[in-house]
Amino acid sequence: MEVILKEDVSTLGHRGDVVKVADGYGRNYLLPRRLAMEATAANKAIIEQMKASALRRSAKEKADAEQLVTQLNAVSLVFERRVGEHDQLFGSVTSADIAQGLSAKGFEIDRRKVQLEEPLKSTGEFTVPVKLHREVTAHVSVTVKGEEAQAG
Repeated sequence: MEVILKEDVSTLGHRGDVVKVADGYGRNYLLPRRLAMEATAANKAIIEQMKASALRRSAKEKADAEQLVTQLNAVSLVFERRVGEHDQLFGSVTSADIAQGLSAKGFEIDRRKVQLEEPLKSTGEFTVPVKLHREVTAHVSVTVKGEEAQAG
């Protein structure tokens, strides 16, 4: 089945691309979530118009993202978590925690844009990438400090 992507799908392609996918994937995942539409002649004509507006929108989004990068690169977040032996945390700092910390500082960032490969489970300083646009990535400094566990 051929579909036209309405949004960027990381494993398939970018907005406006015509891609060939398995029938079930297209029918059960892409179409119900409005990530794509069927590639008919009429839809292809509509997509050409959408591509022009998408280019303008993408340029504006990229400019906004580049402006936000300069602000985000200066941000540093500090999390305090209980630690046990060998500076291992009782829990972890996740991408949701980082997104929440950013929103507390006035930046509304979706947690899915925080590119944390796995939750932070030890103390120290980390640099976490935040993907704001497909071509623009900011780097936020995250410090994890330990609160000593209460003895007995």
